[in-house]
Amino acid sequence: MFCSKKKSLEVERIVKANDREHNEKFQYADNCIHTSKYNILTFLPINLFEQFQRVANAYFLFLLILQLIPEISSLTWFTTMVPLVLVITMTAVKDATDDYFRHKSDNQVNNRLSEVLIDSKLQNEKWMNVKVGDIVKLENNQFVAADLLLLSSSEPHGLCYIETAELDGETNLKVRHALSVTSELGADISRLAKFDGTVVCEAPNNKLDKFTGVLSWKDSKHSLNNEKIILRGCILRNTSWCFGMVIFAGPDTKLMQNSGKTKFKRTSIDRLMNTLVLWIFGFLVCMGVILAIGNSIWENQVGDKFRTFLFWNEGEKNSVFSGFLTFWSYIIILNTVVPISLYVSMEVIRLGHSYFINWDRKMYYPEKATPAEARTTTLNEELGQIEYIFSDKTGTLTENIMTFKKCSINGKIYGEADDGMGQKTDMTKKNEPVDFAVNPQADRTCQFSDHRLMESIKLGDSKVYEFLRVLALCHTVMSEENSAGQLIYQVQSPDEGALVTAARNLGFIFKSRTSETITIEELGTLVTYQLLAFLDFNNIRKRMSVIVRNPEGQIKLYSKGADTILFEKLHPSNEDLLTLTTDHLSEFAGEGLRTLAIAYRDLDDKYFKEWHKMLEDANTLIDERDERVAGLYEEIERDLMLLGATAVEDKLQEGVIETVTNLSLANIKIWVLTGDKQETAINIGYACNMLTDDMNDVFIISGNTAVEVREELRKAKENLFEQNRSFSNGHVVFEKQQLELDSVVEETITGDYALIINGHSLAHALESGIKGDLLELACMCKTVVCCRVTPLQKAQVVELVKKYRNAVTLAIGDGANDVSMIKSAHIGVGISGQEGMQAVLASDYSFAQFRYLQRLLLVHGRWSYFRMCKFLCYFFYKNFAFTLVHFWFGFFCGFSAQTVYDQWFITLFNIVYTSLPVLAMGIFDQDVDDQNSMDYPQLYEPGQLNLLFNKRKFFICMAHGIYTSLALFFIPYGAFYNVAGDDGQHVADYQSFAVTMATSLVIVVSVQI
Repeated sequence: MFCSKKKSLEVERIVKANDREHNEKFQYADNCIHTSKYNILTFLPINLFEQFQRVANAYFLFLLILQLIPEISSLTWFTTMVPLVLVITMTAVKDATDDYFRHKSDNQVNNRLSEVLIDSKLQNEKWMNVKVGDIVKLENNQFVAADLLLLSSSEPHGLCYIETAELDGETNLKVRHALSVTSELGADISRLAKFDGTVVCEAPNNKLDKFTGVLSWKDSKHSLNNEKIILRGCILRNTSWCFGMVIFAGPDTKLMQNSGKTKFKRTSIDRLMNTLVLWIFGFLVCMGVILAIGNSIWENQVGDKFRTFLFWNEGEKNSVFSGFLTFWSYIIILNTVVPISLYVSMEVIRLGHSYFINWDRKMYYPEKATPAEARTTTLNEELGQIEYIFSDKTGTLTENIMTFKKCSINGKIYGEADDGMGQKTDMTKKNEPVDFAVNPQADRTCQFSDHRLMESIKLGDSKVYEFLRVLALCHTVMSEENSAGQLIYQVQSPDEGALVTAARNLGFIFKSRTSETITIEELGTLVTYQLLAFLDFNNIRKRMSVIVRNPEGQIKLYSKGADTILFEKLHPSNEDLLTLTTDHLSEFAGEGLRTLAIAYRDLDDKYFKEWHKMLEDANTLIDERDERVAGLYEEIERDLMLLGATAVEDKLQEGVIETVTNLSLANIKIWVLTGDKQETAINIGYACNMLTDDMNDVFIISGNTAVEVREELRKAKENLFEQNRSFSNGHVVFEKQQLELDSVVEETITGDYALIINGHSLAHALESGIKGDLLELACMCKTVVCCRVTPLQKAQVVELVKKYRNAVTLAIGDGANDVSMIKSAHIGVGISGQEGMQAVLASDYSFAQFRYLQRLLLVHGRWSYFRMCKFLCYFFYKNFAFTLVHFWFGFFCGFSAQTVYDQWFITLFNIVYTSLPVLAMGIFDQDVDDQNSMDYPQLYEPGQLNLLFNKRKFFICMAHGIYTSLALFFIPYGAFYNVAGDDGQHVADYQSFAVTMATSLVIVVSVQI
């Protein structure tokens, strides 16, 4: 059943090709996976153990055990047994079904076939029988069976193309290339069968974008990195065949290492319910004690008189012991205060609410045929209590579809024109866009409106040529031709696509690439550049460079990246151009455009060869490889010559402005957490109306040390209090420890403020000493924008608010960088956008556009909260009314734990007699319709203040229930008391009294709705 063996922790992995015996010594996991939780033997014990971890289930099991003791059982065991077994069976069936489908998909995957080289010939093997060190053949459009080291492929230079949608949701193709020594093996089976290289590499881990290892073969060592590895879960595309050697199999593959556990999220109502159940249990014990004492006294004074009738011997029954037994009997009878059906009904209601979200046609996005999806059914009512929203910017507020708008080349701005009066005007208003018809390969969708740039190209401006060359050479785009012979670009990020397409439209067309060359068409002539090194982009470097040799034999380094980073690397002679370009960049950012700086450097042969040798040495290291390589990258990317900058527009999504306005009216605070630069983030803030010119003040925190940041936060706070004169008399003293901000302070702040904080300042502000100041200031502001933040910082900000404000938080994002934030917040929302599916897979709710968020919260969230609260109030009321009748009856039946109602009535009261009305109310009730919920966002506030169900509400329901039970018991009791019928007989026997009371109960509680 379980295919992998447990073994000691790996430090590094040593794999020898084509040698199963050698590799088996290390007991590496084989390629069989199991995502299922149970098997036939373990299902019952594990599943029951999980279910009885819920307080309620354990409580009912305890009651059932009590009922099986004949001395104290006043109710037959089936009153608890039937509902408990029903609930546990339903849950178990649901779990078993889920697990059955997991088994099914596991079997399907494990039994897929793959061609494996065994005994010098290719044989079809099931995936689960593939072992570490095997050589596997893949064909076009096949899934990759395990993590492989690429050895050779059908493409020149050992290239192959893969699609990684299962790993990171990106559908664009990525390129991998084999080492040149192994790519010579080609498809020659006899040579592949003799291949006996040894790979020493990192232990299994979950980093998708990183791999370090060394291949030793024929007395030489070759460094391995992520570009040489094809991961399980990828699909081979545009490549007829390739051969790879298995490095990690089954549970050790990066795909399986990433299928992490999600945090278990619970709503505040759930947590309150646990407290209430304990309180009710306490209340139950008190009632039991009162009745038990009553029983002891009654036995002592009155009970003696009955003993003669019952043929009991003197002293056979002790009154104290009788009281003790009665106590347990009453615990059993009164347990219906918290019926098991309460939990079942809550699940049913939540399920209903989830379906309403899935079925909502107003949250369906026709362009991509994407409906809204509730990916969890347990958090719906919390959607009605959100106080803080943390939103990503790119792809969430904006469309993440980029268009090249403007550029600055050698100190000149292109993309806007002069109207002759010295006033700049935006070209789109006056001039028609540039006609690219002269260039048959131009992309027609691109709109760029400045004819001066075309003229500069015609005049042969060398700086403009060099600028466009950087755009055409420095990127990771893949090109392919479609059936009509048109050039199609596969891009990894929309920014890159926009820049390469812009260069293509201006006559510098990127045509194709191999692992050693890049071919572009420069104004009609094909030019092939030799690719000497590729210095890739990452979040720390924030830039990418290529080193190429042009046909004239010169070596050039072309670089593009974030301006803040690149400007530090420039040669001192760029001073004047730098000042000019910086002004242009500020202007671009002022219009909300995303900017990159462009630079180059000429390298001489000797220097490059020495540097390249050092790089190769660094790459063969296993320890500290990354640090050494990063240092070498830094060394060569200096003394750059600035060429200019690009500006790309990322449009706001439809409906963002109205959504932000409406959510603000509902008293929800929106914080934007983005990796973009400060200017761009601020402009998007203004564009969405989060920041307005009417704001009293906008505080910008950008200190570089902890001391500076603290000082800036203090100053901002002083300004804020000075503007609110009520604080100027100095009565308010802020303590650092007091992170839980007194809401009084917040309410006395009048006026709107905004806080903008940079990533490096945020890193200091999140340190323990300053955390309080940051939170205090941020919570008094209407809008908070954090720029240049890392994925981890996003999660830290969410945790900070969640922990110290006790507020319900929601995080919304669309990319892999938002996953940690989505998992940290109480509720995570994923947008199925341009950046793949990772955010959606980690989320609790997903839809296609930011604008649907207001409907999710103001309509579905509000309704769910309203219905659940009403349901709980009513449910507690009817059960107190139902159960406490026994308490009053106890005083009239000698405290003998005699039940008032028929046993079956007790069993079926919640399941049959009163189930449908309360479920119908919990699922369908509306106080106002959806349109009014959207038109009057202020209706959302009761949920944030938790007004509809809290401890006070609970006590009111309890009091109401007690009062009803009094009426239900004493009115029939009075009516039947000493009444004789026509025949002089008593009308009232026990049975008719019980039926009368039960009937009145059902009518009264149903009419209450």
